[in-house]
Amino acid sequence: MKYSFYILLVATDYMLPCFSKQLFGIDCPGCGLQRSIVFLFQGEFLEALKMYPAIYTLLPLLGIVVANKVFGFKRANTSITAFGIASVILILINFIFKLSH
Repeated sequence: MKYSFYILLVATDYMLPCFSKQLFGIDCPGCGLQRSIVFLFQGEFLEALKMYPAIYTLLPLLGIVVANKVFGFKRANTSITAFGIASVILILINFIFKLSH
């Protein structure tokens, strides 16, 4: 447990900056993803949802894609498509919401 906390502290020191925000002053569709992952590791699930709502569709999507590559599931394409569409919709809604506020 001590080592995971250390890794989390190191990860927060080396987060990538958003070039869109630095150059144009507006958030990009991916803004908040890194901080949302950190919140998940800290066990702050509601804060992760507030920071980047698509995190809860992207993680299962990633898991299904990796599992499909390793094990070769027959009907994984349906799940991949569903989680992919849900992720894109959530990312776009979050992006539009951030632009309007």
